[in-house]
Parts: sequence; C-alpha cells; structure tokens
Amino acid sequence: MKKEIKNKTLEFFVGDISQQPGYEAVVNAANAELRPGGGVAGAIHQKAGPRLDKECRQHAPIEVGEAVITEAYELPNKKVIHTLGPIYRKNKDQKKQLSNCYKNSLELAEKHKISSVLFPAISTGAFNYPIEKATEIALKTTKKKLDELMEIKKIGFVLFSQEDLEVYKEKAKEIF
Repeated sequence: MKKEIKNKTLEFFVGDISQQPGYEAVVNAANAELRPGGGVAGAIHQKAGPRLDKECRQHAPIEVGEAVITEAYELPNKKVIHTLGPIYRKNKDQKKQLSNCYKNSLELAEKHKISSVLFPAISTGAFNYPIEKATEIALKTTKKKLDELMEIKKIGFVLFSQEDLEVYKEKAKEIF
C-alpha cells in the first residue's frame, strides 16, 4: 500500500527488512549493545556481515529511544539506523520512548541527507509491544515530523506478517 502525503511517499508492505534495495537507510530494532540477536537485529546483522558488528561496538550501549547510524556493508542499502525500543510494560514512559525511536531515527536520517528510510514495527517482536498501540505511535510520530523533513522523500514500514500489515493499513486510514 502506498500513500502520498505532503510530498512524501509512505509505503506499507510485508517483507524482509534486510532485502530492500529501494531504501537508502533501514532501521534496526536493536538491543542496547547493538549486537546481533534475533528478529530484525539478527536479520540485519547476518546480511550486513561482521563489519557491521565491529562498527556497532563503537556506538554501544545506547539508551531506549536513542538512535545511531552506521554503514550498511553487505546490505542493499547505504546506512543502518539503530534504535532501542522499549520493552512493553517494563519501561516507564514507554509510549514516549517508542515515539522517540521514530522521531530520533527520522531526525538522524534527515541530518545525514538520506532520502528514504524503512522501519520495522519497533518493539512489537520480543519486546511484546501490542501491534495496534505501537502502530498508532509510529504513524502519529511520523505524521508529526513530515513538515520538518526536507531530505526524506520516502518512508516505508516493512511488516512481519499480513496481519500486521492490515493493522498498519487501518491505522494509516485513521491517522492520515
């Protein structure tokens, strides 16, 4: 699904974030140490190769909501933006922290003159954030930032399942 809003293209689809050449940067739903793990972080690190892990060690640890940028190495992208999402019902201010993941990632991409960014559904996997709540935060935060983004022309959301995609489609209709 594609939506054109304020001279920006928003895309929503199911896929593997580590295999999306149509984006300059992909966002890694990272752990605090920026190490390879499961889920999104595992897929990104495996495809990018060991040089990504080596560069990540220079930036770790990161705080919840923080974002850092690295090269993408063997990924079909130029950069990886790493952000640490909150663990649902564990972190205080988890709504604000999750919003900060998207806000800080977009601001970092803008600062580095990146024209297209692809997000996973941050914190909805092992961190157990309910997809409906996380989607609303992701899309409302993105909408709020659209007017400020001069470099970014395309923002994508790659989802793990068709069910998650349907949630994003419904929330996008409400929010945009």
